[in-house]
Amino acid sequence: MSRIAKVAKDTKWNETITSKTAKDTKYKKTTMSYAMRVLKETKERNPAQLEFHQALTEILPTLEPYLIEHRECEEAGILERLVEPERQLIFRVPWIDDKGAVRVNRGYRVQYNSAIGPYKGGFRFHPSVTLDTIKFLGFEQTFKNSLTGLPIGGGKGGSDFDPKGKSDREVMAFCQSFVNEIYRHIGADTDVPAGDIGVGAREIGYIYGQYKRLTGLVDGTLTGKSISYGGSLVRKEATGYGLAYFTEQMLTSLKTNFKGKKVLISGSGNVAIYAAEKVCQLGAKVLTVSDSNGYILDPAGVDLQTVKLIKEQQRGRISEYIKHRKGAKYFDKGSVWQVPCDIALPCATQNELNIEDAKELIKNKCLTVSEGSNMSTTLEAVHLLQKHNILYAPGKASNAGGVAVSALEMAQNSSRNYWTFEEVDKKLKIIMQNIYMHVSETAARYGTKKNDFVAGANIGGFIKVSEAMLQQGVT
Repeated sequence: MSRIAKVAKDTKWNETITSKTAKDTKYKKTTMSYAMRVLKETKERNPAQLEFHQALTEILPTLEPYLIEHRECEEAGILERLVEPERQLIFRVPWIDDKGAVRVNRGYRVQYNSAIGPYKGGFRFHPSVTLDTIKFLGFEQTFKNSLTGLPIGGGKGGSDFDPKGKSDREVMAFCQSFVNEIYRHIGADTDVPAGDIGVGAREIGYIYGQYKRLTGLVDGTLTGKSISYGGSLVRKEATGYGLAYFTEQMLTSLKTNFKGKKVLISGSGNVAIYAAEKVCQLGAKVLTVSDSNGYILDPAGVDLQTVKLIKEQQRGRISEYIKHRKGAKYFDKGSVWQVPCDIALPCATQNELNIEDAKELIKNKCLTVSEGSNMSTTLEAVHLLQKHNILYAPGKASNAGGVAVSALEMAQNSSRNYWTFEEVDKKLKIIMQNIYMHVSETAARYGTKKNDFVAGANIGGFIKVSEAMLQQGVT
C-alpha cells in the first residue's frame, strides 16, 4: 500500500480527488501528497486531539484541486503554517464561590490566523472545553470568517467553567478573574472575542466591564454587547437568521422554499431559537428543539414564546415545555433526527448528528441539512448524506451569520454609529446570499460532485487566507 493510500485509509478519506485543469500528472501526484502529508504530520504532532484531527481531515483533502492549480502554496509552506496556530494561551482562572470556597478553572485563547484581519471568534464556557476543542473551533473559524468577505481573522477561546447552576455573583467573579489574564491579549485591532456556548449577554457584560476597568478603554474589543453600551441590533438573532437565509438559498436551488416544510432543530440557545423564528416567518413549521437532557416534539409547531420564557428568562430545562403545551411530548432518550422532516438544522454542538441519524434522515426523505453549530455532523454522516444527494451545508458557511454581524458591530463601534434592525438584517441577508453564491460557484469549479458545499466552503475560505499569507511573506 502506498503512503498516500495508507494516509487516506487512516483518515477514512477514501475519495480520489482529481482536477481537469491539472495537466502535469507527475506534479498532481506530488500535490495530492502535500495535503495528506501535512494532515498526517499535524495529527502526529497533536496526539489525542480528536476534534482537531476531525476538522483537519474534513478540510485539508478537499483543498487538493486548488493546490494542484497553485503550486506556490506548497513552495511557501502555506498548509504547514495554516494548521499551526499563531498563538495558544492557557491560563489559570481562580475565583471564589458563594460559600467562600476557592475554585480554579482553566482558561484558553487560541489566536489562530490573522492574515486577513484581527482574530475574531467567541468564548465558550462549558465543562467539555479543552485545548482540543478550542483549536478545532479556531481552525474552522479561520475559514468561516474568510467566507464572510469581511476583514477578520480566526480565533477562539473559553474555559471549562460551567455557568449553569451558578449565581450571578459567581458568574461575575469567574468572568472578572478570566479577564484579569485575557485582557493583555485582546483589543479592537488585535483580537475581538464574542460569545459562544455558555457565554450570553450576562457573561459578555461582566467580561466587558472588567476589560474596561482594567484598560480604561471604551471600544469594540468585544462583540455581542448589550445595545445600551455599544452592541448591534440583530446580533442575538444573527446566527439563526443567517442559517435560515443560507438554507433558503439551498431550497431555491431545488426549486422549492420553506413554505409548508417540516423542520427539525436541535438545541434551544440563541442559534436554535432564532433559526426557528426566521424559518417560521418564511412559512415552515418547527417540530423539535432540545437541550442536553432531551428533546420536545410539538406536532402543532414549537411555540417560541414558551421556549424563550423557559430558556432565556427562567434558564430552565426544555422538559418544562410540556407543562405549557398540550399535545407536546418530551423524550429523554433517542434523537430529534428520528422524527420525519423536510429540513434538518443541527444547532446544539459538535458531532451531534452521527451516521445512524443520517440514515434516519435519508429514510425520511429529508431535503437539506444545514449546520447551525460548528462541525455538527460526523465525517461518516457527511459522506453518507452526500452519497444520497441530500444537500448538506457545513457550519463554516451556513452559520457564519453570527460572526458577520459581529463584524458589523465592530464597524459601528469604530465609526461611533448605530444602524437600525432593518439595516443590519438586510446586510446580514446579503452577506449570507453572497456566501452561498461563493460556496456554490467554488463547488461547481472544484467539487468532486454536484453541490459539494463541503469542498466549496473549504476551498472558498482557503483562497482568501492563502493569498494573504503568500503576499505577506513567511510570517
